[in-house]
Amino acid sequence: MKKETDQEIKREEENYFFDTYAIIEILEESPDYKEYREKDVTLTVFNLAEIYYSCLGNFNEQELQEIYDKYKESVVEIDDETFKEAMKFRKELKKRDVSYTDSIGYTYAKRHNMKFLTGDKEFENLENVEFVK
Repeated sequence: MKKETDQEIKREEENYFFDTYAIIEILEESPDYKEYREKDVTLTVFNLAEIYYSCLGNFNEQELQEIYDKYKESVVEIDDETFKEAMKFRKELKKRDVSYTDSIGYTYAKRHNMKFLTGDKEFENLENVEFVK
């Protein structure tokens, strides 16, 4: 019987905000994201738009609808304070060229004690990020 490490146990207990990058990796069945496939997903409507757009041309209409319906269930509302804080965060990281969508997601995650799950290089080595590449 395999003994779980402290890090694996901690990951099981963590709540994650899934960046679009993470969802695309899951949809492409990347082995790096295997352990996240069964986790509860949290994202914004902006991530949902990016996911749908990224999937166009790679999936048929029925598959696209299934993907949309599945992830639509995971969309959270963004309150005014999160939105404002996200824009300040984006301004602070202007040199990294962080998108509006990523700024909002990262800020939401931080404000709700969630890890921001991504492989986007702009977030490597930032606090509150689970960087998987």
